[in-house]
Amino acid sequence: MVLPRMKALVTVGDGTFRLQDISVPALASGQILVKVVAVAQNPTDWKTLLLHTRAGNILGSDFAGTVIKLGTDVPADVRELGERVAGFVHGGISPNGAFAEYVAVDSALVIAIPDTMTFEHAAQLGIACFTVCQSLYQCLRLPTPLHPSTSSEPVDILIWSGTSATGQYAVQFAKLAGLRVISTASPKRLDLVRSLGADEVYDYADSKTARRISAAGGRSVEIRHGLYQRGDDAKSGEHVAGEGGRHHRDPPSVRKLPERCDIEFPFPFPRNLEHYENAKTYAKLISRVLSLGTVKPVPVRLYPHGLASVQEGLEDMKDGKIHAEKITYRIADTPGLG
Repeated sequence: MVLPRMKALVTVGDGTFRLQDISVPALASGQILVKVVAVAQNPTDWKTLLLHTRAGNILGSDFAGTVIKLGTDVPADVRELGERVAGFVHGGISPNGAFAEYVAVDSALVIAIPDTMTFEHAAQLGIACFTVCQSLYQCLRLPTPLHPSTSSEPVDILIWSGTSATGQYAVQFAKLAGLRVISTASPKRLDLVRSLGADEVYDYADSKTARRISAAGGRSVEIRHGLYQRGDDAKSGEHVAGEGGRHHRDPPSVRKLPERCDIEFPFPFPRNLEHYENAKTYAKLISRVLSLGTVKPVPVRLYPHGLASVQEGLEDMKDGKIHAEKITYRIADTPGLG
């Protein structure tokens, strides 16, 4: 298959980017080519743009679309042409990013989208759901929705900031796994987090929240498992998974998909094949959980002009204007496409 050139958001090298016509990314062994339908925005998109000031990189991490080409060494039972998939890449550091018409991605590290889910909703799954899996299962070794807790005593988990994209999926995955979920939110979004399955939700800004959580239900509660997002999506977005007083702060495997090569940005991190194998397992787990139809996607805020709206979306996120929603763009809405 010979593909035409594609439109993509390409870094200029000074902290800005342009919509350009460039070559479609070549496939490495084990990769697939996805025709992107919709993309979602994350804090890492604007942070990488400012910190990795090399020209010629393509922005964007989260995507959803259809498989249009299989690279070499892609097992026949893993992916198929025309399959609807979602996932993410480490955008902004190479000529392969999500904010483009096509993206190349490892065939084993994408999520199969159920027919009941739109591409606009599926575009948000990659970073949020893999972060949840790596935090709850790789770091904390907690039960999964496919193998729920069988403990006779409630297993409590505190998920701080249940309204972030990661928080909303964490609440749901933890509840589906049979855990007792305690979370926090702003007063006007307490009901949102309850609707996702949280057993108790508290005002995160109330100075008495910690005391109230400890005395929940008239008894002393020892929180042994926690997933915290320090700051909001627009600012720090730091994730911390903790258990029994031990904390895993910003483990590289949580910040980005484990890769089969060394990571150099945002800091050096040698490849970890165990994390890579875990991610393959999580891709299947997420796909299976979504197929059950019990997970609610994060509400979408769709910007009207596709890739031409990304600058506006980045500014809105940096300014802290986005809460409990996922900024999303449809590639087909980009003016002048095709």
